[in-house]
Amino acid sequence: MAPVLDPGWQNPYAPSTQERHENLRFVRSFAFRRKLPQTIIVGIIVLALLVGGAVMLWLPALGVVIGLVYAWDLRRSLVRYEQRGTNLADAMLARFEAGGTAKDRQRLVTVLDRLSATFGVDDVSAFIVRDEGYNAALVPGTTTLSFFITSAMMRDFELIEIEGVVAHCLARQRLGLVAREAVASVMTLSDELRRDLAGAGTAYRADEVAAAAIRYPQGIANALRKCSHHVAGPDSFFSSSAYGAWRWVWFDVHSDRTTPDLGDLDDVELRALALDEW
Repeated sequence: MAPVLDPGWQNPYAPSTQERHENLRFVRSFAFRRKLPQTIIVGIIVLALLVGGAVMLWLPALGVVIGLVYAWDLRRSLVRYEQRGTNLADAMLARFEAGGTAKDRQRLVTVLDRLSATFGVDDVSAFIVRDEGYNAALVPGTTTLSFFITSAMMRDFELIEIEGVVAHCLARQRLGLVAREAVASVMTLSDELRRDLAGAGTAYRADEVAAAAIRYPQGIANALRKCSHHVAGPDSFFSSSAYGAWRWVWFDVHSDRTTPDLGDLDDVELRALALDEW
């Protein structure tokens, strides 16, 4: 029998339209769940007013007005919730000092320009920030995406490893994760809710997408392993409380972790081991 191609086959290492759509919609769904108790209460009041028309004819009209006003306010609130992460790039620029050399800058821009086309991501601003930690992040700005990488990572990583780090961050945008991670970073939430909003295990998934796109998983694995063996000093941003809030946008989301946790899909050592098996 001649082989037949399955028209419904989906490459597991490429983000599907549904996966990306779910990630892009997740912030709004998360915000709606947080407002659900209030929405239920308003719904009960509106229903009671509609039923009350049997007693007073003007009550249903009041119920309709309250329902419409609340629906308008709820929609506006959900849209504003989605937009809260758009100032994260500005906050990072205010938090860090510029770092790196002219050669570092040239290396970064070359890699970023090439991979941006590969991942279909346009108009990314690049910043090398002064810090002795190993990390990088792609975050939304007011008008463009901004890529941040530490001077220590640019100094100590090989070019193929820098490529892996950049590919991972661009893969997050291709997966539709950048916006939800940014909102998780700026909201006042518990660690558990912040992790739920950002997406537990999504760093592992971005590794898969990035490795498949650049066809060299070992570059990402080597970068991850260097991160796992490196501990940022007390003066590093990655030892500060601010990092605890912003951790989910970074390549190494647990840069302050001193012992590997192989039960955590976001752990850099586990992610490196998974890529070693490709």
